[in-house]
Amino acid sequence: MKGSSEDGATAVEEVVALPKRKTSQRHSRRKKTTLDDLRREMRMDEHLIPLQDLMARFGTSQEHGLTEQQVLELRRRDGPNAITPPKQLPEFLKFLKNMVGGFALLLWAAAIMSVVAYGIQQATSDNGDVSNLFLGIVLIAVVLVTGAFTYYQEAKSERIMKSFLKLTPECTMVLRDGRRSQVEVDRLVVGDIVDVTFGDRLPADIRVIKCSGFKVDNSSLTGESEPQSRSANGHHENPLESRNMAFYSTSAVEGVCVDLLLYRISTLTHAEDCGGRL
Repeated sequence: MKGSSEDGATAVEEVVALPKRKTSQRHSRRKKTTLDDLRREMRMDEHLIPLQDLMARFGTSQEHGLTEQQVLELRRRDGPNAITPPKQLPEFLKFLKNMVGGFALLLWAAAIMSVVAYGIQQATSDNGDVSNLFLGIVLIAVVLVTGAFTYYQEAKSERIMKSFLKLTPECTMVLRDGRRSQVEVDRLVVGDIVDVTFGDRLPADIRVIKCSGFKVDNSSLTGESEPQSRSANGHHENPLESRNMAFYSTSAVEGVCVDLLLYRISTLTHAEDCGGRL
């Protein structure tokens, strides 16, 4: 009997441990899939192949750039050159969060207890005190007014911040159909030939075509405090170390440059942020 119970206990332990093992395996597979995706994103040759071959791949040229027809087709396929904003909470959830979040939850509890105390007094006494009822009503009113005012202030601040983004849209000089013109950054497409001068923020991941004394500030990307030189010929196996590449969100601090736009959004930047886990 003793051996039987020990076998049963062992079987129970195995049955209980099995779901944990499966969960761990699923988590490991998910993590491995994510890392494999990032590694695939890093396997690129745009910084290594000859410039003429790269332009042929994107259907552009250094003298004329893309045609308007190509731009329309690429914009229809890829959408705007902008990072997808994070999902926003619905407005009613924001309102409820202000009504029941934090200190408001304590006030709701106090109000409910005050109403319950009034009910108990009314049930046990003919002349119950109404002060608890008044207290509950006051607390509920305070929560509602405070929550509504906080929601209004947050919504107003959010609208102001969004309006700031629309005041001065970021523009860059682009070569299309053999003509250079100012174009808003969110209307760029893969294969555009763009001009970058000192003080500009790079609108996407780009390969340098030609430049003069061009340096970029990579501190936000790699942590390097010194400006990094860029040239048309310097290449490295690792695209993040290649001198003929510059990346979205970094800034030009010196010189001028003509570039070929490779990616609308910086997948390499995302991969670099996860680099410690690769």
